[in-house]
Amino acid sequence: MTDLFLGIDLGTSGIRCAVIEADGRLLAMSRGSYPDASALAWWHAVSDGLTALRQEIGDSAMANIKGAAVGGTSGTMVLTDGALNPVTDPLMYNSTGFEEEAAVIAEHAPKGHITEGSASALGRAMRLQAQDTARRAKHLCHQADFIMAKLTGQPGHSDENNSLKTGFDVVARDWPDWIWKTGLNTDLLPQVHSVGAPVATVDASLAQTFGFDPEMTLHAGTTDSIAAFLAAGATQVGEVVTSFGTTLAIKMLSNVRIDDTARGIYSHRLGDMWLVGGASNTGGGALLQHFTPEQMRDLSARIDPSKDTGLDYYPLPRPGERFPFADPKKEPRITPRPPDDALFLQGLFEGITRIEAECYEALRALGAPKVTRILTAGGGAANEAWLKIRQRIIPHPIEVSQNTEGSVGLAMLCASRHKA
Repeated sequence: MTDLFLGIDLGTSGIRCAVIEADGRLLAMSRGSYPDASALAWWHAVSDGLTALRQEIGDSAMANIKGAAVGGTSGTMVLTDGALNPVTDPLMYNSTGFEEEAAVIAEHAPKGHITEGSASALGRAMRLQAQDTARRAKHLCHQADFIMAKLTGQPGHSDENNSLKTGFDVVARDWPDWIWKTGLNTDLLPQVHSVGAPVATVDASLAQTFGFDPEMTLHAGTTDSIAAFLAAGATQVGEVVTSFGTTLAIKMLSNVRIDDTARGIYSHRLGDMWLVGGASNTGGGALLQHFTPEQMRDLSARIDPSKDTGLDYYPLPRPGERFPFADPKKEPRITPRPPDDALFLQGLFEGITRIEAECYEALRALGAPKVTRILTAGGGAANEAWLKIRQRIIPHPIEVSQNTEGSVGLAMLCASRHKA
């Protein structure tokens, strides 16, 4: 049997596991849902997903998985003790209200640093530390870190992508000296590895539980949006992957690094290149406040994407925007609402599309490469009417990615490292 590779992607509502062959062909996929909002619920969902995989592909195939990687929502984190028991509830990627922590960070971080602002991931870590009044915490775990630690039995490891917004310096490849001045206990911070680097082998007891080879390697993972980028297949400078999930995440493969906190733009390291972009709070979450997926599908059949509605919407699920500009008080704009629901939905599509176009313009204004191709991933990619609206408004070639699953991208990451 050919070598196999596993990707585990933790999303906002559940997880997906994918097993691929060395040539990238998908062998199997499974899912698991979170029973609640705790960190242990993440692990229960992963356990369910791995158990389902074993039932589908059998013991022989499970034992032939050579490598695995985990991806999670960027900025979601929890504190654990030395035995990986959570000592706080998690704080999610979209949590805000860390003004007090942001003020402290602003005193010590370099001006314009990615950790600034009331939605700061570093501020989130500081808030978690304050909640740990018994001082039991030993490890700060990003969501992907927690699952990798559970799989290896070795906490204290992370990757450059998940650690970026917590303050990790991806140029010096180290935690900066100024972080301790914020009051954060830097002993909690993980050892950070380059994306895809081998970290540890699977825990022996879990190898038996799920049928893995005891020598299966866990590789440093990435964030959910970068995992989707890897799955989409963008390989050339100027190619963009836009993920339409709960939020709108944009990543461009670039030969230059760009960071601008005023616009919510930052750069992730990916090998010798950079993934430049950001995430807007617009997206599927804003749409689902008004329509179910079934309603959107039915209403979309009545949309004429060639004609503009003239509605000037800025769809957001709640106040606050991150990209193409950072404004925690930005209010949604979704009025006036026409009596025709199809027209209203089209106006929402157009509003999100104009935000997307502004994101590309912001990148270009700061020196990013010219957009050569946009690959679209996520649930919104399947809506034909919305795709035609985007092709009308955005002056760049747009395609629907044939592969949109972050779990597949993570498995591809492992396969590429195995070949190397």
